[in-house]
Amino acid sequence: MNTFPYPRNHGFSLIEILVSLVVLMIGLLGFASLQVHANTAEMESYQRVQALILIQDIVDRINANRKVASCYVTGGSYVGTGYSSTPACVAGSVEQQARAVADLTEWNNQLQGAAEVKDGSKVGVMIGARGCVAFDSATNQYTVTVAWQGLSDTNAPPAGLDCGSGLYGNNSKRRVVSSVLSIANLS
Repeated sequence: MNTFPYPRNHGFSLIEILVSLVVLMIGLLGFASLQVHANTAEMESYQRVQALILIQDIVDRINANRKVASCYVTGGSYVGTGYSSTPACVAGSVEQQARAVADLTEWNNQLQGAAEVKDGSKVGVMIGARGCVAFDSATNQYTVTVAWQGLSDTNAPPAGLDCGSGLYGNNSKRRVVSSVLSIANLS
């Protein structure tokens, strides 16, 4: 015998199930969006780490062959994506020249993605990677820069870092890391 004036409800109604599904779908869409942003941030971070590794590599090579450090200067140009020339060096001994040319050629290949190959083609680690080495005679310092294309818009790099400028469309997609190398003049 039922003491309540209304019969008890058993289970869920169709409206309650639909509302639960809508709430669940909104949560899943938010999670999918979060996953996309996390993947983009991970790729951006990975590219930056690879750029720092490539900068340190060429800085170490210049340090090892410092008597002909001027041979590493790209002179307002760059090596990497889109570079098809052969580096040249006219300073120092024949061995030092050959070492500088080999170093720049290897750095060029690394910037073009030679470290990662898929189906016989270089896939690389950075989108459109380019490397520049500039010399400031006033401070006797070399600035080594690596530029690449990012995946999303952000602030444009500082005005003094021109490596790859104008090559990635909007400058807000251009990513740049640099390192300064000082080589003492010992007389």
